Amino acid sequence: MTTPLKTRLVIADDHTIVRRGLRSLFAAQPDFEVVGEAEDGVEAVEVVLQTQADLAVLDISMPRKTGLAAARDIAERRPETRVLMLSMHDSEQYFFEALKAGAAGYVLKSAADRELVEACRATMRGESVVYGGAVTALVRDYVDRVRHGEDPREDPLSPRELEVVKLIAEARTNEQIAEALTISRKTVERHRANILAKLGMRDRVELTRYAIRRGLIEP
Repeated sequence: MTTPLKTRLVIADDHTIVRRGLRSLFAAQPDFEVVGEAEDGVEAVEVVLQTQADLAVLDISMPRKTGLAAARDIAERRPETRVLMLSMHDSEQYFFEALKAGAAGYVLKSAADRELVEACRATMRGESVVYGGAVTALVRDYVDRVRHGEDPREDPLSPRELEVVKLIAEARTNEQIAEALTISRKTVERHRANILAKLGMRDRVELTRYAIRRGLIEP
């Protein structure tokens, strides 16, 4: 896909002030046009499909559907839209999950404005990008996790199970989770049991700590 003269951009973040800041940033760039905004992952997918955006900048941690899950949906339903993940989490595992979800880049929210714009341009050129000090942070995180006996390449939970963990940590009931994910209550209960078994945990409190550690929800 060739780079368009003016990139049609969708911004997704659950914080209004962040979206406003990003809209102002890209409004000042002659080669970008913000065609839509979203405050959660479900809305992000809908807006991308409606606007036929060239690029989606997705916050990793959002309500209802994470940025990672939204990236996977976009990759399946509109593969021509490129995705750049925006995150406050300097996690090596999160970075590789973003790549597996179909994202072309990973930028920390602490990145300077200019770096974010350049990352978006590089993404539209078909390049894979990591900006904002993320490389150093990713290497440090990898070394720390290996030192503690973890294998950062292996994720015990499936993408669907990560969605369930996020909703459990948000104190949703089984009925609410079933409705949010369009699955049955029995399927939710089965997911919950499998998750606890895989992680060696006993209850929602431990799952919530895990979700915070993974960056699925904010503390």
